[in-house]
Amino acid sequence: MNKRSLMLLTSLLVSPLVMAEVVVVGHPGGPDSITSNQVRDIYLNRSQQLPNGQKAKPFELPEGDSARAEFHDKVTGRNDAQLKAFWSQQVFTGRGQPPAEQGNAAAMKATVASTPGSIGYLDSADVDSSVKVLLTP
Repeated sequence: MNKRSLMLLTSLLVSPLVMAEVVVVGHPGGPDSITSNQVRDIYLNRSQQLPNGQKAKPFELPEGDSARAEFHDKVTGRNDAQLKAFWSQQVFTGRGQPPAEQGNAAAMKATVASTPGSIGYLDSADVDSSVKVLLTP
């Protein structure tokens, strides 16, 4: 087996382990599902309610986090610079505050699990029974 074939085989074996996807999670007492448009509207300050009528409390991972980048790419269509500009305008005009930031996936999961009405996102590999998966964008 030549070196190139060995590298290809190795990348095929390792890539499924690395390619977990982002999922939208919620408090266990919240709705069972949510649409991508509803999540987008919550994260872009267009809506403050979950599908079951509860007040939505969105949480965010820090800038530079790969799950954050994937989430916003798939759901809001904005990158970190665009989000920063958007929220600067929202704050300046008094229309809203950005979602509270959690330092890492473990903090996001713990906060969503313990906060009624909360919504967040995680790498699917970080999900356990303490949170409910609402959407796989």
